[in-house]
Amino acid sequence: MLFFIALALLNGLLIGTSRTINGQLSTHSGAFTASVWNHVVGLAFLTAVLLVVRVWPDITDVPLAAYVGGVFGALFVAVNSYVFPRLGALSASVLVISGQVLSAVVIDCVLQGSPPAPVRLAGVVLVVAGLCLPRLKARLRPKENQQCKTDT
Repeated sequence: MLFFIALALLNGLLIGTSRTINGQLSTHSGAFTASVWNHVVGLAFLTAVLLVVRVWPDITDVPLAAYVGGVFGALFVAVNSYVFPRLGALSASVLVISGQVLSAVVIDCVLQGSPPAPVRLAGVVLVVAGLCLPRLKARLRPKENQQCKTDT
């Protein structure tokens, strides 16, 4: 289990780095061009990996979800490439992660056919609240500075 936790953490680090790189590329060439390059290079990399490990997927038996996932993945990269340089890495990440957490709750509800347990729902509220703290602090900061100026 610890291996999977470390792998997920590493994946998060790579995603954050990838978003930043794609955001920089999008400022020079546009979000969709950045997304195309991301996917072309990704295809070349995965093709090389598949050739090395000598495992090739059977493309005749592809479920519909693979196509939908591909469209969502491409759109995700393009949208991130567009919003990252405009919102900044922290704000964009907070909003993306909040959306992922909320969609995960909905998906689990649909697949399980019941609402989440109160403890799990409380955990989601805490995660989303924790993700929003930097934005709240940024909003409060100017008010704190104004109070200091009026007190003197």
